[in-house]
Amino acid sequence: MKKINPPDHVGIYSSIPLFQSLNEEQRRALDSISARRSFKKGQKIFLEGEKAAGFYIVLSGRVKVFKSSAGGREQILRFFEPGDSFGEVPMFTGGGFPASAESCSETSVLFLSREGFVALIRDNPSLAMNMLAVLSKRLHQLSAVIEDLSLREIPGRLAAHLLFLDRGNDGGEMDLDLPKGELARLLGTIPETLSRILGRMVREGLIRLKGQKIIILDRGGVEEIAVGTRKLS
Repeated sequence: MKKINPPDHVGIYSSIPLFQSLNEEQRRALDSISARRSFKKGQKIFLEGEKAAGFYIVLSGRVKVFKSSAGGREQILRFFEPGDSFGEVPMFTGGGFPASAESCSETSVLFLSREGFVALIRDNPSLAMNMLAVLSKRLHQLSAVIEDLSLREIPGRLAAHLLFLDRGNDGGEMDLDLPKGELARLLGTIPETLSRILGRMVREGLIRLKGQKIIILDRGGVEEIAVGTRKLS
């Protein structure tokens, strides 16, 4: 798994898309309002409703952001990888986090304080534009998640995810990027249902499973399932 881990924080900012337009002086100003934090696998970074004192950037590892129902069911909204920022929205409103965040592995993040970052934006309009671009992209991604959960059946969601993993892979083996339990929660289902759907896709000659590896055998068929023009039997 990739990581962003140069020897000093100022060097880190040049590797993060949000801050790539800043000069060294501005990056040093960022360094004065940031702190590095580490989390063990499965450790909560923040909880839904918790007061947002700032936002985070992943340096290494992986973070999941999720909502939990009153009955304890978890719906994963997105995973964040090195270079991604998360928890930004309530920083501007002063409210609480709208979802929870948890480390999926040994994870290192940078925490940037709300008060310091808002002051920095006032002096650096380009930083505000970068942040708007990031948040606009995030909104588009969240809209896609909502569309998938409301309009696509589970096989279609799985097919779309497999096609996403296979982009640029030219039909070779690919690793499932998540444990089946995590993948099931991302797709809005349970592991048993996910296993049954994978089994049906294997029986219909669409994919081949080799442990945690998958090969798409019939890309056209998987695409048809993803868009809803074909059903699994």
